[in-house]
Amino acid sequence: MLSLFIVALLSATLLPGGSEAWLATLWCQGEPAIMLWIVATTGNSLGSLVNVALGRFAREWIGRRWFPASERGLQRAERWYMRGGEATLLLAWLPILGDPLTVMAGIVRLPWWRATVWILLSKGGRYAVLLWAAERWLRPLCTG
Repeated sequence: MLSLFIVALLSATLLPGGSEAWLATLWCQGEPAIMLWIVATTGNSLGSLVNVALGRFAREWIGRRWFPASERGLQRAERWYMRGGEATLLLAWLPILGDPLTVMAGIVRLPWWRATVWILLSKGGRYAVLLWAAERWLRPLCTG
């Protein structure tokens, strides 16, 4: 279970990776679905909250050679994010798009508790659907 937590946490940060295969592997090995859901949701949500924290520091990093965005770019991204509002964090589970959304939540200084609620809903929903799909379609492949 600790390995799932670590994989889920790292896959929610800006680092590449995914936790779905490991979740399915542990599920096939007979780990309780509710425990898998709790561990994966917690780890993945904490990883996204790391991105929120990074977003809170983004303006301080403008102008540094290694930082990929300009002030103008951040302002444009902030306007785009504000059009959708904080509910856009329900898309935090999406590959590629989810990480920048969580960083933007930090840039616009969304209160921690609201960011946490939206992210938990997003990530928890994702893992619930994945575990439901595993039960429905992977069960025959796991016996053996």
